[in-house]
Amino acid sequence: MDVNEAIDKRRSIRQYNQAIVPTHVIFEVLDAARRAPSGCNAQPWRFVVVQDRLGVEALRKNEAFPQSFVYEAPVIIVCCADPTAYAGRYGGENQVAEGTVPENADERKALFRIIEGKAVVRAIRDVSIASAFMVLRATELGLGTSYIGLINEEAIRTALRIPEDLLILFVVLMGYTTREPLNTPRKSLEEILISDK
Repeated sequence: MDVNEAIDKRRSIRQYNQAIVPTHVIFEVLDAARRAPSGCNAQPWRFVVVQDRLGVEALRKNEAFPQSFVYEAPVIIVCCADPTAYAGRYGGENQVAEGTVPENADERKALFRIIEGKAVVRAIRDVSIASAFMVLRATELGLGTSYIGLINEEAIRTALRIPEDLLILFVVLMGYTTREPLNTPRKSLEEILISDK
């Protein structure tokens, strides 16, 4: 399966069978996320994988998700971000080497002034990119996934003991399904393209 086929095949799956997702498959999916690009190569993503019943029950007890189907997924991946990962970073190592940012540290810092104070936005962006890589790799491996944004961040933090300095952004459900997903309509290119003319 190539990337285009994975993009075409990916659907939001909310019903899974109870087949166990092997650990090595979960690691392959997380490794795809690890290889995603990030601003200044900060790699702010952190993932908490929940697949044991104790973890799931802790989430349920804390009422982490208002939708009950979330607790039935074989794998729940909590996608977190460390906004402090950008501190002191003004361009990645490769940018300096290739000459796309100045060698002088003060000049680099001045160049990046426009995004100072936007660490949270950058972290959300970069974790979203990483999670898209993760979802496409999962699709390639025959898994279904679904992004879940209806979450109670503090309930998740408490249940899983996630440090306060990490942002909890969303979760990705993952598992095998025997049900063929429905096609969902997509806007045309004309509807999403804003012309510069």
